[in-house]
Amino acid sequence: MKKLLITGASGFLGWHICQLAKTEWEVYSTYFSHSLEIPGVKTVKVNLTDFQELKDIFNDINPTAVIHTAANSQPNFCQNHPEESYTINVTASCNLAGLCADYAIPCAFTSTDLVFNGLNAPYKETDSVSPVSLYGEQKVKAELGMLERYPHTAVCRMPLMFGIGTPTAKSFIQPFIETLKAGKELNLFIDEFRTPASGTTAAKGLLLALEKVQGVIHLGGKERISRYDFGKLLVEVFQITDGKIKGCYQQDVKMAAPRPADVSLDSSKAFALGYQPLSLKEELAALVNRPLV
Repeated sequence: MKKLLITGASGFLGWHICQLAKTEWEVYSTYFSHSLEIPGVKTVKVNLTDFQELKDIFNDINPTAVIHTAANSQPNFCQNHPEESYTINVTASCNLAGLCADYAIPCAFTSTDLVFNGLNAPYKETDSVSPVSLYGEQKVKAELGMLERYPHTAVCRMPLMFGIGTPTAKSFIQPFIETLKAGKELNLFIDEFRTPASGTTAAKGLLLALEKVQGVIHLGGKERISRYDFGKLLVEVFQITDGKIKGCYQQDVKMAAPRPADVSLDSSKAFALGYQPLSLKEELAALVNRPLV
């Protein structure tokens, strides 16, 4: 079988890709600080910011393709720890692209919708990037650096993602549901819009991009929605009878990293290639009877 190296297996998205990919590939996955076992997948502890370790893992595995999801993806953390986050988000990503170029193998990279400033949504792949946070800036630098090192890289801009929790990571819906089921009030932005997709759908999109894309592709969901309306949909689908949701504005919540208002993605290019997100209601309904933790 072909060998697929997935970085960031302990992250939400990396774990979901491992679940899907292991039926078609011999999957090797890396983690750094959160060890885990994934049945049918070989997990390896690697410090991706150490170039020698990165080279060694390529030499040991000799992968036939790479999906790079490992990142420091918390905007507030990146804003407060610029140097630490830069080494994994930018330096390691560019080094990895260079190795994929050396091996002449397909490479898919997970970027973000936060490369945009939120003023001109929905965004196509050809629209100018204009990040408002340090995390968004780092992802732009990684995109440019990786494509410079290896133009065959599939740069996949990912949306807000949700789904079942993994052994080492949750999505944003777990704390939402906990708060609502406890009868507490959940404050959600009415003025922040995204195009969410489930972890499974996003993983399918990445495997498709690995096979079919070179350059930038958007892998958003099919619906633009505010956090507030997403919360209302969650209450409806999960039938949380006592769920209390209150709308608030971005300016009401002080955070280290600035937040764009609307980074909805136009993913029609990916849809034309066969990327098929379900409706948000269908995506959530598929999670209802699954353990979410």
